[in-house]
Amino acid sequence: MRGSLQSYRKVSLESEIAVASPHRIIQMMFAGALERLAQSRYAIEQNDLTNKGIFINKAIGIITGLSNSLNMEAGGEIAQNLGDLYDFMLRKISEANLNNDPQAIDDVMVILRDIKEGWDAIPTEQHNITSHDEAV
Repeated sequence: MRGSLQSYRKVSLESEIAVASPHRIIQMMFAGALERLAQSRYAIEQNDLTNKGIFINKAIGIITGLSNSLNMEAGGEIAQNLGDLYDFMLRKISEANLNNDPQAIDDVMVILRDIKEGWDAIPTEQHNITSHDEAV
């Protein structure tokens, strides 16, 4: 049962990505990173080292993807500041992993939620002309 649910979720996600705008894909990445961080935090609290590693690695991959999508030339100071925040988050996640520190995960989640809220606030009529690498 669990395997079929995971297969369904994967197909559903792949279908959504196939038709999503660049703006929506970034929103999905933010949501995915927050979900993986919450799962990482829970695994730390449960002393579940296997799942902690899996979810932390997934969160790191998503945040790295967000960072790599920044267009530093077009985004100027905003893109640089976001890049610095992503680097900080990656360091904090690594610390959380090494020290089994749920507070470090919480710190990252606060920053990521703030960035996501700003991204979500971009007016709908600008979604087709903005993407993470053009808006910042």
